[in-house]
Amino acid sequence: MNIWAVILQIVVGIIIIAPVLWVSGRLLVGREKAKFTDALWIVVLGVVIGSIINYFVGGIFASIIMLIIWLALIRHFFDCGWLKALVIAIVAAIIFVIIVAIIALLGFGLFGAWL
Repeated sequence: MNIWAVILQIVVGIIIIAPVLWVSGRLLVGREKAKFTDALWIVVLGVVIGSIINYFVGGIFASIIMLIIWLALIRHFFDCGWLKALVIAIVAAIIFVIIVAIIALLGFGLFGAWL
């Protein structure tokens, strides 16, 4: 396990995943339960625990364990049930895909205009 890779994953996760998770949480559980600091903690703990589990277990079994851990972190920090944690994760993934698509379209548009 490379500590620099874990640190890089945490930084990238904080920049990319935490805001999307926070917005998703605010939409579904409200502003009182979904704080930005909670989203940061979910990302940091998820990345660290995920790195440790992948180091010791690996494979599809580690992926299943990590899915459960990420849902448990969302459930704990956003104070909701398992089903709502799953919905928050799905909505966050949808928001992420929409943002990536918009950025890609803007990037390709700028690249095409540059050529």
